[in-house]
Amino acid sequence: MSTTTPPITPPSSPHSPSSSGGGGGEVNYINATKGIKSWMFTVDHKRIGLMYMVGVMSAYGLGGLFAILLRSELWNPEPSFIGGAEAGTTEAMNNAWDFYNQAFTLHGAVMVFLFIIPAIPAILGNMVLPIMLGAKDVAFPRLNLLSFYFWVLGGLFFVWVLSKGIINSFYPGMIEIWGPGGLETGWTFYTPYSTTTQNSAVVAATFGAFILGFSSILTGLNFIATVHMLRPKGMGWFQLPLFLWALYATAIIQILATPVLAITLLLLIAEKTLGVGIFNPALGGDAVLYQHFFWFYSHPAVYIMILPALGIISEVVSVHSRKSIFGYKFIAISSLAIAFLGFLVWGHHMFTSGQSALTNAVFSLITFFVAVPSAIKTFNWIATMYKGDIRITTPFIYILFTIGLFTIGGLTGLFLGCLSTDIHFHDTYFVVAHFHYVMMGSTLFAFLAGVYHWFPKMFGKMYNVFWSNLGGIIAFIGFQLAFFIQFIAGSQGMPRRYASYPEHFEFYHQVSTVGAYTMGAGMIIVLLTWIVALRTGKKAPANPWGGNTLEWHTTSPPPTANFHAEPTAEEPYDYSGWKYVSPEEGWVQRTPEEREAARQQLGTGH
Repeated sequence: MSTTTPPITPPSSPHSPSSSGGGGGEVNYINATKGIKSWMFTVDHKRIGLMYMVGVMSAYGLGGLFAILLRSELWNPEPSFIGGAEAGTTEAMNNAWDFYNQAFTLHGAVMVFLFIIPAIPAILGNMVLPIMLGAKDVAFPRLNLLSFYFWVLGGLFFVWVLSKGIINSFYPGMIEIWGPGGLETGWTFYTPYSTTTQNSAVVAATFGAFILGFSSILTGLNFIATVHMLRPKGMGWFQLPLFLWALYATAIIQILATPVLAITLLLLIAEKTLGVGIFNPALGGDAVLYQHFFWFYSHPAVYIMILPALGIISEVVSVHSRKSIFGYKFIAISSLAIAFLGFLVWGHHMFTSGQSALTNAVFSLITFFVAVPSAIKTFNWIATMYKGDIRITTPFIYILFTIGLFTIGGLTGLFLGCLSTDIHFHDTYFVVAHFHYVMMGSTLFAFLAGVYHWFPKMFGKMYNVFWSNLGGIIAFIGFQLAFFIQFIAGSQGMPRRYASYPEHFEFYHQVSTVGAYTMGAGMIIVLLTWIVALRTGKKAPANPWGGNTLEWHTTSPPPTANFHAEPTAEEPYDYSGWKYVSPEEGWVQRTPEEREAARQQLGTGH
């Protein structure tokens, strides 16, 4: 195992792409045109990816702020942090509980719909998918820009709901046209509460989620068309980088599952505004029907969140281990298998809803099958690292965190897929912890690994390794403190969504709150490393890691058209063609003779 800096070898080949940092004089996609209009109306996939990055990370900050508020409120068994509840009056405590309900609803909704689902596809997918294919852009550039504005428009509805809730909480009756209160249904908008409560902004929030669905659908449609139509000559399906396989499988889910959620939300809006009996039993509806519709989308949506993260793991593990990915075809096909099986297991969210015993048993059985392709990926990542020439880089460290979190999340999911244990764990903090390990922890740290992996390519700048690693380590420790102890609390019966709780759970909540603050501190450090790198970072070489997918064959940052000359498709995980020169030059291409000798030494193939 080697350190971050590999041994220096002789100078580069004249055929290597030049090294150009974002601050240099060479024209690239960032400085090719200037002015706000050039960004607002751009059809460059890379610029759209950067605009998504600003918006999605802002949403993450907002959702994280709500998380800090929630954990602060839960420091004590009774409401004591929000709304002057320390006075002990019934009105003060009711206000505190209402604000808590609104805060955890918006935390979940913002994190799921505005951050986790779009983060990797919209930011990193937009940034690197066309370049990995050697294409100039996605198949439908204008549609790509439209998907971004759909995301912005849908997000504005949640900001409106947030403003309504805050104003009415602290200044009740100030704006009568909005009505009382904010959104307090939980991010799932479960009926019949969401259709009968008067103290809610359900219509605005669900319509915002409806609009966000169009953004997701258009992105998925674009990615599928791009992979099918814009692959270069010589790049067959089994020469695709594994990150593209993950995005392709994700896009299938986006296109097939998201319309189900859209229709469900429209039916909910119709029932709430028109009084049509669809989900409300008082109107002849069926509340469990809403759960079926919602989870038929939302469980596949779990894989919209995690599949791109698994693709990032495959890329980073292979590149930073300097070894061809083990079991390429198994990893590629397992992405499609996860996408397919994800549509068949929605019922495991409803084991306590009154389904028949046979239905529960069938959903439980299929749930265990989903673990198989995930286990295949995990085994192949470890096999790839085995005897690899591992570089302990920042992206690799974050990927180790991701694999650890994903493994814990997956193993604890077995308890929730098993009927006998899920009955006990259902709607407890055990579920909260499992969800955060699989969705938030795994997706977040994989996303950060992806940003650090492609940061030099995106911006042409290198970041401070020490502070980047420190921020990740602190965030990882904080995450473990915040959520691992919730498994214990949940196994002892602590229900989720409650603003108050029995005193014997106080220690668990206080440890979790300390973890939340610690994780927040780590994430602030991570964000600062990005900002400092953009301002003062050293110029990045064209290929700082020695990767062989096509994005490493162009300059850093790329030109507007991505390449100065048409690239030639190569085996994505054959590293025999590159040699390390220096931190300034990075990895450069070998001569044919050197490459043949290196191939014989390293070994290639899937």
